[in-house]
Amino acid sequence: MNLNLTTKHISIVPIVEEIAKNFLGGSGYACRYLYDKLSKDTDPLSPENIIMIMTGPLNGTFTPNTGRWVVCSKSPYTGIWGESNCGSWFGAEIKKAGYDGIIISGAAKDPVYIEIDNDVVKIKDADFLWGKGTYYTTKKLKESFGDESAKVACIGQAGENLIKYANIVSEQRAAGRTGMGAIFGSKKLKGIIVRGANIKLDVANEEKLRASIITARNHVKSSFASQVLGELGTAGAMDMYNTSGELPIKYFSQPQWDGAAKISGATITETILVKRRFCHSCVIGCGRKVAIQKGEYKTDEIEGPEYETLVSYGTLMLNDNLEWIVHINTKCFDYGIDTISSGAVISCLIHHFEKGSINANEVEGLIPKWNDLKTIEQILEKIVNREGIGKILAEGSNALAKKFNISQEEIATVNGLEVTYHDLRSNYGMALAYGIGSKGPSHNLLDAYYVLVGVPLEEIGIRNIDKYKDDEEMAEVCSLIMDYRALYSSIIMCSFCNPLPSQIAELIQNTVGLKFDLNEVKLYGERIANMKRLFNIKMGLTPNDDRLPSILTRPFESGGSADKTPNFEKLKNLFYKFRDWELDTGKPSKEKLVQLGLNSLK
Repeated sequence: MNLNLTTKHISIVPIVEEIAKNFLGGSGYACRYLYDKLSKDTDPLSPENIIMIMTGPLNGTFTPNTGRWVVCSKSPYTGIWGESNCGSWFGAEIKKAGYDGIIISGAAKDPVYIEIDNDVVKIKDADFLWGKGTYYTTKKLKESFGDESAKVACIGQAGENLIKYANIVSEQRAAGRTGMGAIFGSKKLKGIIVRGANIKLDVANEEKLRASIITARNHVKSSFASQVLGELGTAGAMDMYNTSGELPIKYFSQPQWDGAAKISGATITETILVKRRFCHSCVIGCGRKVAIQKGEYKTDEIEGPEYETLVSYGTLMLNDNLEWIVHINTKCFDYGIDTISSGAVISCLIHHFEKGSINANEVEGLIPKWNDLKTIEQILEKIVNREGIGKILAEGSNALAKKFNISQEEIATVNGLEVTYHDLRSNYGMALAYGIGSKGPSHNLLDAYYVLVGVPLEEIGIRNIDKYKDDEEMAEVCSLIMDYRALYSSIIMCSFCNPLPSQIAELIQNTVGLKFDLNEVKLYGERIANMKRLFNIKMGLTPNDDRLPSILTRPFESGGSADKTPNFEKLKNLFYKFRDWELDTGKPSKEKLVQLGLNSLK
């Protein structure tokens, strides 16, 4: 479906078969499509930018953990490839309504929302929602539509105010990174509500697909990693990370902290967990539904914080108040703001205020301190409303550094995006995940932290290796992980869900009808990952942008990762070599482009 918000023109367009054949769906399809439409000069917050909401070929089939959807565009935060993946039920509902994706261009003069009722699509007035949070917006859209079971994806005040790391919220899940909510805001698009009619999906071989789904589901459910995630949630390993040095603390400046145990996944399970939360077709249930029974932050059953939020508003700012983190997580959902970037920006401010690079006169008399929850919450509200120091913080950590003349080496960002929360000093593979990520630093698109400690995928050459290697073997394994997760982002499957690669090949083959075996698993993943690299180079990325700041690589003197740090430049060169990327341009070689069928791209 194609919608132009400037002209209000709505059209149903067929998928481009050549793109689908080579990139399947999801972010791979979106990247190849947008490569021809966008340029280095495209302003991400202009009507000329295009944003795509995509499903994958396995959406709606009940293949395990494929209820996800992805939103893609040129990022207003980084200026390169923007991609954010989300769970919940919205993606499956788009598929049930008969669409593989939604392409949105132009910009409305006044606030609008999109209503999709199977084959009836309307662009409707959203004045009554503008200025409201995502909870109110979701509730009112469903009331106006007249069906509580319809699914909503929308922005809050952060997206409206063009906060560069605003997100899109759907059913208390979020497409959280790279500022996709700000693009909605720039287009005056408040949200989308969709209802599908459970149409029968057209698959290549229904009987074989059903059998392969059962096999894959049983494999995933039986794995130890799945059982831990279901029992303890995404923060189930926090105590282990605190011991190993993987847990970021006090803005990446402290190796261990006793307070971490008070906000871990185990503590959530023991104290405030009500029940597990499952996205569409999920067999793991890592989501947390929690309730606080009494006190200042008393709440009925609500979505609980994930690992990244527990770090961002917990260990990163030396806060062990779990109830407050639940409270602030709910606020961030309502505002529609990424918890990773917002928490990191605030922690960055506190860190450099403590070091004396910023004084109280420069932040309206505020005294930002570790674990000062009242001030931290006040700063968050200033960011969302672009008030005072919030005007700078709304632009991100790099803008803060520029404003106060702080070295980029002391800011935990790569390509303008805050790094996520698996300290690379404890797992050298994360140096590549952060330093050479396709959308900036990401723990999902190259999850060495997860794969290298117990999710081997030997069928495609991904094996458990020493996580402290910075040699050819680490470069090879991380390259293969990047490709594999690129395939995941196109089919679309949750990275916590790990059937055997051969099982995934069967699922794809039985769904879309393409010949698919382990060779195709590797080939398609590599093609998709390199497509994103080409997009970034077109947007102006160079090898100099593949870097890590010193604050992330400076060795600790104690803790689980004491005296350890990767040689990033060595890893980078080995990674380029294994991927056959040119050292001077960062671009895939001509031979690699021919091998992947990308040689027609300039």
